[in-house]
Amino acid sequence: MALVNQVQKKVKMPKWDIVKFQILTHCYINRITMSDSDLNCLTLLCFNQPIELSNFCLDASSEEDWIFKTPQTVRNSINKSEKNGLISKDVNNKKLIVINSALKIQTEGVVYLDYKLLSNDTEKSK
Repeated sequence: MALVNQVQKKVKMPKWDIVKFQILTHCYINRITMSDSDLNCLTLLCFNQPIELSNFCLDASSEEDWIFKTPQTVRNSINKSEKNGLISKDVNNKKLIVINSALKIQTEGVVYLDYKLLSNDTEKSK
């Protein structure tokens, strides 16, 4: 019988952090490299979707949110996220952006995350 070392952690965190954690976990599991600013940008989008691209670029570069300094930098981050399958554009209106529904990011109500991850020493690491 194989032994499994189990670690359980319970943490209560603000809504922003738990949404960002969901994005971060998806990116980590799928080997998508994202900066902290990219993650913040996607987190902001989760709370403001669907939104027109130009309005979002202004929001994410405003002094209030200050994720990026210029709208063009936000646009570059959005393009990178779209290429990685994290963002979708509306089929009818290409200017509307949303987080890809396949990520299943939860933002409403009480959010409880339950991840179960296993490392098996008998398998070769990548």
